[in-house]
Amino acid sequence: MNSIAPIILFTYKRLDTLKKTVNSLQMNILAPESNLIIYSDGPKTENDYQAVVIVRSYLKTIQGFKSIIIIESSINKGLASSIIGGVTQVINQYGKVIVLEDDLFCTPNFLNFMNQALTHYENESEVFSISGYSFNLNLGKEYEFDTYFLNRGWSWGWATWKNRWENIDWEIRDYSSFKIDRKSQKEFSKGGSDLNSMLRKQMNGKLDSWAIRWFYNQYKTQGLTIYPKESKVFNNGFDIQATHTIGSSKRYIPIMDDGLKFNFKFPVYISETKVAQKLFQQKMGYLSRIKSKIETILRL
Repeated sequence: MNSIAPIILFTYKRLDTLKKTVNSLQMNILAPESNLIIYSDGPKTENDYQAVVIVRSYLKTIQGFKSIIIIESSINKGLASSIIGGVTQVINQYGKVIVLEDDLFCTPNFLNFMNQALTHYENESEVFSISGYSFNLNLGKEYEFDTYFLNRGWSWGWATWKNRWENIDWEIRDYSSFKIDRKSQKEFSKGGSDLNSMLRKQMNGKLDSWAIRWFYNQYKTQGLTIYPKESKVFNNGFDIQATHTIGSSKRYIPIMDDGLKFNFKFPVYISETKVAQKLFQQKMGYLSRIKSKIETILRL
């Protein structure tokens, strides 16, 4: 397995945020050693056609990576199918991947962090994934590590390994029993008050999300995600042009890493970081969600 993981970038029709994502990646010192694979989804409507054409024209100008492969879809697959198919294709070849979407700004040490974590936890099956993004949890200066563990992953700049990804049940075949198991639902909700409703919508055909199925499989295996104390990713896609990131962004604004640190201290033991988990559950609890909805209404 190559020491430097390939980067997969999923893009659709947003040129403005895409350029910021690519520019921030190019600022990473590991960019010239990294293979970049770009998946460009096809237009959903005739109105989107020209925007996709413009994006694809820009993609052909990108430089600064070890290699660049652009895969253009002739049809609109949607984000869920694009990610499941694209990650599967690349991870089967490389054994590990770093994944980004086209509205994520990265710090200059993002690739260092992701690759170090991929190497550090490669043989630790309890670690399900790595997140480049981190909430502002205010862990404080007394917290001695650069990273912490939570029982839920995140989809804004993440990484994983083939032997975690290939075992995912994307059909959620046990949902019929899960949906009547209150105890299991309560356990699942410890990763966030939004999880059960998202999964229910997914299974009822009202949502098409790869992430909620990924999070559910993590819960089933009791896997953990390693997060950076200071975020290496900022989501700048919260606006009227966004396809998936809608609503108020206030609770998601992180403390950003200054990008000057290139070696990171990981926890001695692989276990849920209790103080971080408690703070995270507050961020993703019902009260925070209600506050966020009110902020969204007032913003509109």
